[in-house]
This record gives sequence, structure tokens and C-alpha cells, in this order.
Amino acid sequence: MNNLQTMKSKKIIVIGGGPAGLMAAGQAAQAGANVTIFEKMKRPGRKLCITGKGRCNITNIAEKRDLIGHFGKSGKFLYQVFNRFCNTELMAFFEELGLDIVKERGGRVFTASGKAQDVYEILLKWVTEAGVKIRKTSPVDGLVIKDNCLGGVVCQKKEFRCDAVILAVGGASYPLTGSTGDGYRLAKSVGHKIISIRPALVPLTTSGDVAAKLNGLTLRNIKVSLYVDNKKKKEAFGEMTFAKFGITGPIILTLSGEIVDHLDKGRKIELAVDLKPALDEKKLDARLLRDLEKRHNEQLDSLLRGLLPREMVSVCLDLIGIPPERLAGEVSAKERRRLKTWLNDFRIQVTGYRPISEAIVTAGGINTKEVDPRTMESKLIKGLFFGGEILDLQADTGGYNLQAAFSTGWLAGISAASRI
Repeated sequence: MNNLQTMKSKKIIVIGGGPAGLMAAGQAAQAGANVTIFEKMKRPGRKLCITGKGRCNITNIAEKRDLIGHFGKSGKFLYQVFNRFCNTELMAFFEELGLDIVKERGGRVFTASGKAQDVYEILLKWVTEAGVKIRKTSPVDGLVIKDNCLGGVVCQKKEFRCDAVILAVGGASYPLTGSTGDGYRLAKSVGHKIISIRPALVPLTTSGDVAAKLNGLTLRNIKVSLYVDNKKKKEAFGEMTFAKFGITGPIILTLSGEIVDHLDKGRKIELAVDLKPALDEKKLDARLLRDLEKRHNEQLDSLLRGLLPREMVSVCLDLIGIPPERLAGEVSAKERRRLKTWLNDFRIQVTGYRPISEAIVTAGGINTKEVDPRTMESKLIKGLFFGGEILDLQADTGGYNLQAAFSTGWLAGISAASRI
């Protein structure tokens, strides 16, 4: 029997048919293993199809060090992973499969069609042609362990033997897509430590009724500074959106991971929104003086429409205590300073965050100290591998989280096949 025949007799079970699971399954099958995906839903890849607002932000073209930096403290684990398979390799992988991709602002990489469905269909075709079998509506209830070695899985009270298992079931966000935290239970049952699960990239709730009044309004090209217990910690530039409950949008989601942790510790969170970041205090004051003098017979609410979105004018004047019918020429120096300060420093009190079911990704997960970054194999159980969001790895928005899912899935698939 030759080496390929020997490899074909070895079985790998991949639990979960998301981006990490599909990548792991395809790579293991191409390496010669007999691979089966156990997917709890009626079809795999449901969460993949809604990522990036249905457009699928596949990755980011940033340099490797910059990519890792977006993962914060958890990024160190990814050095060896990204050295094996990173954004350049991922883009080449998809292009070889026939997927047209485009690069957009911020280094984000999307499908040229703007359809996440295309990524899913290409991956599904690839794994199918590689010989991967997919068992749908097949939730895994337990792992079979003997002498600290993985021996199989239990699904619907039936045992399925195998030589390795790749656990890639995702986190706990978007439960309707199948990510309901099952992987944490399975990993914990065999001794793995789970870092506390919490939402990341999640909308925030705010005090008062300002957000509700501005519901649906998106502010672009603004700067938001994060204050924790009155101390400035971080800032982000981009766009945010108001909702009935509070705020969301790219820069809010980027800051949310840190905010969630601070809120859980009972700290006071305040956001300072600079609506005119291109104008420093002197330039903004000069602009206001010029407008107020030039349009002195015009009502202030009319004049401000040149500086603010229409929906914000009444909110602004209400918060700074100036009647909307006040003529521009009647605005005092003190009132002008209040207006200038508000435009550069509009404060929003953050009171909480939306549930994990509304988070784009899950923070926390399997402790990466218990996983070999060279192979993605468990340090506790031989033959057990991990990939994707189930790990305690999370980044801000921009394609970084999907890159990590594909990279860890790729490495898990390659390693599981070569190990056996």
C-alpha cells in the first residue's frame, strides 16, 4: 500500500462548516485524508454569507505586523499561523479558484460581485471536488477520548470513529446561523479552559433620547475619542450610525471590544465626537464668526444646516441651550463658544452594549496557551485541532477576523492530515 492509500484510510472529522471548517476540510482532503464535515444546520456557511453586510470582507492587504496588531494582546499567537498562510496566500487561493476580488479603502478586500454568497459557493465546490463529505443537520454531542487521544465523535447518540477532529464551530454570535457556543462546551468537556465569552464588534447603548431622535443618521469622516473614567484612552476616525437604542457603525464597533471590558468592570464610559476633525479650534471659531457675520439676519437653525446634517440641528441647539429662531447676528460670544465646543466635542454617555447574539464576533474562547500555534493541535488532547472564532482571538473590523478564521483553518487542516 503506497503513502496516498495509507493516508486515504485515515479519517478526519471537521465539526462546523463555516469559513475555518470549510478551509480545514478542503486542505486536509487535498493532503489525502478522508474528510467529513459535521454541520448542525441544514446547510453550511450561513454566517459566511452574511459577513460584511452580505459582501464578505475576506481579508485586508495590510502588512503582516499590522494585521497582527489589530488583534491586540491575542495577536501574538498568530505570528506562526500567518507566517504559514496569510493575506497574500489567501487572495491567491481565491483567485486560483476563480473568485474576482477588489481592494477598497482601508485595505479591505471584497468579492468583485459584492456577494458573500460567491465565496461560500466557491468554497463549497472546492471541498466537494476534493472529496469532502458533508453531513448536514448533524450536531456533535460529544468527543470520544481514550488515553488523552481523540478517537471519534458522538452525533445523535451514534459514535463515529476517526483519527483526528478539527473543531471549527464558530463562537456564540449570530446564533440563527448555528453559532450557539457548542464548541466551548465540547472543548471544556475534554479539559480546555474557556476565556470568558463576551460580545465583540457590538453596538452600544447610550443614555438619554439623542440616539433615538437621530435614529438612522450616519456621520462620516468624524473622530471619536474614548474616555474611561474621564481619561482619554483611544480614538478612531471614520463613520458611525445612530440607532433607537444607541450607536453602531465601523468606528463604534472597533472601539466596542475595549468598551465592553471596561463596562463589565463598572467603569464610566464616555465618547467625545468631533464632527469637524479637519478644523482645529481656531479655524472652526473663524468659520463660525464669518458665517454669523455674513448671514446675520438668518435664523441660527437655518445657518447650521451648512455645518450639520439637517437631523442634528435641533438636537445641537437643544443641547447647548440656544433657541433655533435666534438670529445669527444676535448670537453672543459665549453662545458661539458653546457651539464651537459642541461641534468639536459632542459627548455621548455609553450605558451598555447589545446582546452577544447581535455581535459580529465573539470575544473570549479557547485559551490559546493550550493550543500549539505551529499546528493548531490541542496541547491536552492528541488529534484534536482548532480553527476559527472558537479560539480566544478577536480583532476590529476590516477583514482581520475572517483572515484569522481562514488561516487557522488552513493550518489545522494541513496539520491534521500530516500528523496522521
